[in-house]
Amino acid sequence: MIEFINVDKVYPNKVKALQNINLKIGKGEFVAVIGLSGAGKSTLIRCINRMHDISSGQLIVDGVDVKKLKGKEIRKFRRRIGMIFQSFNLVTRTTVIKNVLVSFVPQLSFVRKITGLFAKEQKIKALTALDQVGILDKAYVRVDQLSGGQQQRVALARTLAQNPDILLADEPIASLDPVTSKQVMEDFKRINREMNISVIMNIHHVEVALEYADRIIGVREGQVVYDGKSADVTDDVLDHIYKGKTEEVMEEVKGEQAYV
Repeated sequence: MIEFINVDKVYPNKVKALQNINLKIGKGEFVAVIGLSGAGKSTLIRCINRMHDISSGQLIVDGVDVKKLKGKEIRKFRRRIGMIFQSFNLVTRTTVIKNVLVSFVPQLSFVRKITGLFAKEQKIKALTALDQVGILDKAYVRVDQLSGGQQQRVALARTLAQNPDILLADEPIASLDPVTSKQVMEDFKRINREMNISVIMNIHHVEVALEYADRIIGVREGQVVYDGKSADVTDDVLDHIYKGKTEEVMEEVKGEQAYV
């Protein structure tokens, strides 16, 4: 479903973010991308939906050469790929359901965009998505009255409403406490299994990645240095990915969660 073929990504400042990436990710996989900060994790997943352009090589998604897409083709392509961010990207001064309905804006006629009127079918899809992540009862509550975990679930529902084939998540639990992180990860896992949506997640929490993902991709200095089953990841593998700083990384994550 997703294939990287000799992909490089070089930023304008000459920094090589990705080097010779060769990967195949099948439909319905749950993949966690791990590595040190600055290793290229975010760049890797953001290339999949063309948030970042690759510099060379090929990136094929469902038979589509992503690099060749232009204009409206890119926007149409992105509708099939949901994206979850660490910062939630919600309008906090309005209701939960209005935030979910935002996913339908590209499909609206000019008049409906101006008036903000959504079709009954779209409202039903939005409510269904909220039910799928367990917060249907919050549909008409303002977002700024929700906890961080609930807000992340709103962001997830908004993405599910667009009926994606692929779900990308960029540090989705970085700003959440351990209990809430577990709840959100359970949502991702359930959606992955029940809806057969491919999940590719960039995550800083090593233990969480190993617990929930079926496959681990380890990135170090822009290169894939491990690609295999979560169950096969050893301490030696982690030390190779994290340059011998695995314990430091895990302590750093615990420290961050203590302040949430």
